[in-house]
Amino acid sequence: MASAAEQLAANLNFGALAKAEELKKRIWFTLAALVVYRLGTYIPLPGIDPNAVADIFRQAQAGVLGLFNMFAGGAVGRMAIFALNIMPYISASIIVQLLTSVVPSLEALKKEGEQGRKVINQYTRYLTVVLAVFQAYGIAIGLESSGNVVLEPGMFFRISTVITLTGGTMFLMWLGEQITSRGIGNGTSLIIFAGIVAELPSAVVGTLELGRQGAVSTGLILGVLVMAVAVIAFIVFMERAQRRLLINYPKRQVGNRMYEGQTSFLPLKLNTAGVIPPIFASSLLLLPTTVATFTQDQGTGFLATLSAYIGHGRPLYMVLYVALIIFFAFFYTAIVFNPAETADNLKKHGGFIPGIRPGERTAEYIDTVLTRITVIGAAYLALICLIPEILISYAALPFYFGGTSLLIVVSVTMDTVAQVHGHLLAHQYEGLVKKAKLRGARRK
Repeated sequence: MASAAEQLAANLNFGALAKAEELKKRIWFTLAALVVYRLGTYIPLPGIDPNAVADIFRQAQAGVLGLFNMFAGGAVGRMAIFALNIMPYISASIIVQLLTSVVPSLEALKKEGEQGRKVINQYTRYLTVVLAVFQAYGIAIGLESSGNVVLEPGMFFRISTVITLTGGTMFLMWLGEQITSRGIGNGTSLIIFAGIVAELPSAVVGTLELGRQGAVSTGLILGVLVMAVAVIAFIVFMERAQRRLLINYPKRQVGNRMYEGQTSFLPLKLNTAGVIPPIFASSLLLLPTTVATFTQDQGTGFLATLSAYIGHGRPLYMVLYVALIIFFAFFYTAIVFNPAETADNLKKHGGFIPGIRPGERTAEYIDTVLTRITVIGAAYLALICLIPEILISYAALPFYFGGTSLLIVVSVTMDTVAQVHGHLLAHQYEGLVKKAKLRGARRK
């Protein structure tokens, strides 16, 4: 028989949104913050020629710039103040996460709870500034060496570019934190989501224009639409899939009261790494092409030879892309999930997996199960990202139809809807509690 909470969730009516004032305020705040972000993607850097930037970007968008431009909502192609987007913050967060499993002092901070988390977040912000400064300086040097893009090259332009781009990244980091605390959904993910979705209509129009000109057949466009729907459905199914490990808690006595044994589940997601593996794999493989473009090394040289072999859509690129996705899927899963720590927590609370001895044996069992499901998760990520890559390469379709973009859009949408669902559920619970109190008062 379903519990009261399950029955309430099943009968949840989104018409209750009109009565949930707190949720409406959060939604409006989130929308307003995303509008501010989109406005910033159209403000160009001071001291550059936007037309020259557009010409340079048309030649370099096959590299990593095309990927970053997708995440930044077109800000890279316009070289706007938000050109770095939130990517330095994401890179800093991943680096700090990696360091927490290697550096004992950071690992101790992680175990201190809320106070330790605040210190780690502060370290992440400092590292974000460092990464943003280095990336912004690299962009300034690249712009100066790219022809007539910069109106007045020199140290003043470099300093102003570093300050502007770093300030834009820090503002987006702050905006993302505000969305997370005062809005709905994860702020960082929603900023990337907004950038992808905002450029999606132009990508669709560009594809239809290719069909009108005869560069792409009508059958291929229809096939891409059908494939996109199928891929989205497959992503939803796989992102919700999980392996549940049965956990038993024995009877225990607290004071004079005896508590019955309980049964619970330890959910292990099929794709624990999320969208990190495709992003890292794409960035690493497209980096040589981008560097070769900005250093004018397109004809001869090591970078030109390397980019020719691992150019976008080449067979070696596809093989390395799949290999890197699988590697990062296992690597990042090992970083974010610690079987030994989970087994230790279960042992402290008296929980155990039936047939498995608590402690080290439980950690080994969880690690074995996690490794097996990560194989499926890595294969799923590779398949989702490889099929669209083939279409992008051989049918000249834009980045926005790639597996990484669809994966981000679907994942963020699912997380945001889940949070809206949770707020509505809490609002209905509050209504039920108020009604129960009123009825109790009347009976008195």
